[in-house]
Amino acid sequence: MTTTPRSLPRRRPTEAGPRPNVARVAVRRIFKAETTDFFLLLGTTVFIVLFGLVMVLSSSSIEARSETGSAFGAFTRQAVFGAAGIAVMLLASRAPIFFWKKWAPRAILFAIGFQLLVFTPLGIAVGGNRNWVDLGLFTAQPSETVKLALVLWLAFMLSSRPELLDDWRKLGATIAPFVVVSVGLVLGGHDLGTGIVLIILVFGALFFGGVRLRYLGVAAAGAALVGFALSQVGGSRVSRISAWLNGCTEENLLDVCWQPQHGTWALAAGGLFGRGLGNSDMKWNWLPEADNDYIFAIIGEELGLVGAVLVLGLFVLLAITFVRIIRSSRDPFAKIATAAVMTWIIGQALINIAVVLGVLPVLGVPLPMISAGGSALIVTLLGVGIVLSFTRTRPEPVQEPLS
Repeated sequence: MTTTPRSLPRRRPTEAGPRPNVARVAVRRIFKAETTDFFLLLGTTVFIVLFGLVMVLSSSSIEARSETGSAFGAFTRQAVFGAAGIAVMLLASRAPIFFWKKWAPRAILFAIGFQLLVFTPLGIAVGGNRNWVDLGLFTAQPSETVKLALVLWLAFMLSSRPELLDDWRKLGATIAPFVVVSVGLVLGGHDLGTGIVLIILVFGALFFGGVRLRYLGVAAAGAALVGFALSQVGGSRVSRISAWLNGCTEENLLDVCWQPQHGTWALAAGGLFGRGLGNSDMKWNWLPEADNDYIFAIIGEELGLVGAVLVLGLFVLLAITFVRIIRSSRDPFAKIATAAVMTWIIGQALINIAVVLGVLPVLGVPLPMISAGGSALIVTLLGVGIVLSFTRTRPEPVQEPLS
């Protein structure tokens, strides 16, 4: 006698039995991707952030203990920001490309409005630069949002209006006002370092967007003239540049030369393999901004030339990954946005390292994803998350015409 389907016992909903692991499936979908570039960019970024947390703990422990009684104060804050930034990065990597295109025009308006707050009573001056705002529960650096907004807005404008690429009048009338206002507001807060990073970002987007080189050459000449004029304004800035050009003297060794000189001594003391993690002498209140602008000097002192080369290698690997993504992108918006994020992060890293090495004067630019700083870390990871969203699926192959 055969058994019909109706005679089979049915499991009641209340009975225990094997059920699919919904949580595991949901987590697996977060990391679902079809390209190696996604995992290469994600892995390199997370490694840089974790390395930065270790170095923030090492470089800030002495000053944090002398100020607050706990050696883990700055590290704890940075760890919280790092966890939040990675979560934001993974969330951004799930967004489709049309989401970023939709919000690009609004992002630049929000960033400009946010930057204007530094000139209100909410603004805070740190180290002579008025580039922070006090929002009650926390402080933020609006210029970081300007970077991200320019990435999205430039990619949107250059990809949606290709006629701008061949007409310098239309290009200047459309792009220049927003760029000048954004960079001008940052420079108005005396933050020359961030202003230089913004200009590098803009030129990177214009170059990879296909703007003619002669237009970029004229714009670069104009930016250089403006930069030279600004370098002659402000007593501290002129003193730093003069000390960089002419060398340190006994008169300025205790003033503008203190930080770069002690940074050089830290690098020299590291040698090939360094003093060992946590064994820096300069972090004992000798080197200002040891966990921020000059954290690369602490890396060189504690980990030596090997550690410094490792940091350079990580950013080179990051740059190679960005270039791979640019080459494989089919959407102009994704290509330009990726190029802008690349020139932003890699350009800022090179400026920071050049300052610590004495190749450039002190500009107050942190090392991306390694230096202490909450808003900078979160916004930078958000920028990486946007690029990750472009690499989740393989680009459609280009159809060759039939002969």
